[in-house]
Amino acid sequence: MKKILYLLLLVFAFAKVQAQIINPVKWEASIEKKSTSEFVLSFKGAIESGWHVYSQFTPEDGPLPAEFLFHDNKNNYELVGKATESETKRAFNEIFGVDEIFFSDKVVFTQLIKQINPEKETIQVELSYQVCKENCISETKYFEFNLKTLEAKEIQAAAIVNEKTTKTDATVTVEKKAEPKESDSSLYMIFFIAFLSGFAALLTPCVFPMIPMTVSFFTKQSKTKAKGIKNAIIYGVSIILIYVFLGSVITLIFGADALNALSTNVWFNIIFFVLLVVFALSFLGAFEIMLPNSWANKVDRQADKGGILGIVFMALALAIVSFSCTGPIIGTLLVEAASKGGIAPIVGMLGFSSALALPFMLFAMFPGWLNTLPKSGGWLNTVKVFLGFLELALAFKFLSNADLVLQLHWFEREIFLAIWIAIFGTLAFYLFGKITLPHDSSSSSISVGRLSMGLVVLVFTIYMIPGLWGAPLKLISGFPPPMTYSESPYGVGGSSKQTASAIALPDGAHKGPHDIMAFTDYEKGLAYAKSVNKPILLDFTGFACVNCRKMEDYVWSDPRILSILNNEVVLISLYVDDKRELPIEEQYTSKETGKKIKSIGNKWSDFQITHYKANAQPYYIILDANEQSLNKPTGYTPDITEYEQWLKSGIEGFKK
Repeated sequence: MKKILYLLLLVFAFAKVQAQIINPVKWEASIEKKSTSEFVLSFKGAIESGWHVYSQFTPEDGPLPAEFLFHDNKNNYELVGKATESETKRAFNEIFGVDEIFFSDKVVFTQLIKQINPEKETIQVELSYQVCKENCISETKYFEFNLKTLEAKEIQAAAIVNEKTTKTDATVTVEKKAEPKESDSSLYMIFFIAFLSGFAALLTPCVFPMIPMTVSFFTKQSKTKAKGIKNAIIYGVSIILIYVFLGSVITLIFGADALNALSTNVWFNIIFFVLLVVFALSFLGAFEIMLPNSWANKVDRQADKGGILGIVFMALALAIVSFSCTGPIIGTLLVEAASKGGIAPIVGMLGFSSALALPFMLFAMFPGWLNTLPKSGGWLNTVKVFLGFLELALAFKFLSNADLVLQLHWFEREIFLAIWIAIFGTLAFYLFGKITLPHDSSSSSISVGRLSMGLVVLVFTIYMIPGLWGAPLKLISGFPPPMTYSESPYGVGGSSKQTASAIALPDGAHKGPHDIMAFTDYEKGLAYAKSVNKPILLDFTGFACVNCRKMEDYVWSDPRILSILNNEVVLISLYVDDKRELPIEEQYTSKETGKKIKSIGNKWSDFQITHYKANAQPYYIILDANEQSLNKPTGYTPDITEYEQWLKSGIEGFKK
């Protein structure tokens, strides 16, 4: 009986340890014969709730994208077209400063291949991906497809044939099949911004004066009030349909996801930078962007015919005549929406046109409201100039994107902030009446509204100035380049903290986050810890681990934690996604997982699994000189007090 109880305890303990090996994605492979020599390979993943797998198209400097390696391709088969993936979601990541593109709940990858060598019946594929929740896991799965029996199965790494390999590259040979589905919140935000843009367009010199003119037309032409309301509704709906049609054309011409795929393309960002600068200069009064007058004349003649068709042409006439004011706003809106991909341009135009059409409809229904409208005047040009400054500021975001992609460091954080400070500072002076532009009306005073807006812009300008000295500027997070992409990561005039830099670094050590002395080589870190008689903080981390960066940025930066990491422990950070290859003589096959250990990241991932039966990051362990754990390991711990207590418990165990 005692033996049975003992065995049950062992099984329970083993199960408890093994439970730390997290496997949030269950994969199923399948193969379908499309023609005599063509086959479709499918990889279907069921993702546990709350976890995200990252797309092949997640931008650089973000989480690790999914990647395929097609093995044993020595003229045996070829990839037809580009690999495809199921619908994705997108969300901005403040830590990395990029838009993450990811899957939740499920993911499907498919690749069409053509068999060249009839004698070659099997294809072996290696799938590498990252999956994150509170922790991040970098995984590699291996599959084998039989072209004769149409069977597909997951295999061990040791079974992979080391012959010629074809690697799919998201920037060269991989393309999404379906449009990446925008998250609902993202589409709502686009609609909201577009709706506000539509109201802004109303307050321009080309549109605002047309409201009473259009309403007067309807009231005179309509024999009854009911008829006037009906015509006003048709007019408003026509405006919406015209602009939504424009958004649909943009989507159809470029494809539902083509512009989204180009969002990190250098030329895409440079072209949009130039376009927005042109739009901004137009609003500032340098020139006017106008459609040919012949278009407006032809449309006016059609509008004169009356009836429903005439009303539709009246709406089209509004779009053409007001283009010099609405064009730059529409262009900016389409640039921003199109870069999101999917149906964002359509949603954007729906929001813009709804705001533009609503006042025309309401004032036509209730003509008496016209008496409450302010009179046209110089304030309309002020609105136009204000929008020009905003477009100019937005333009530099696209130029910054291009520089970030190329990593040229020509347009770093300080330069970006200096330009924004100059733009918004000049805007404040303009609103205060200290600067005038070509189409401004002369005035000896400014309105209270203009003064109030000037004060708001001035406050925003002053808010940005400390950013030059390293302030985080969370209010505009995501617009300027990250702190790491700057002339000085400590801010203008700043300097490195003295804790770790004031002493010579030992062999194998470097300055880690917040200048904490850290080792990336386990053996050297262990030797140093023994020499100084300090416990080890073993940190399993990853370059593309979101929550690892959160811990470093928000927890390790706390003075209490920073003091402990600098003075009471030796930090050893092992990066499980380090892609640098190990020397051939150091490569091996893991006894624990059967995977081929070819890179430094593979080595530390296998080390974590083999020694600690865990595979998630971040993962923290406090060890003594004999490599024994001093307390229970922990993972992502955003509570600073809780993390401090965990560190102290390990250190106290070391002192006993």
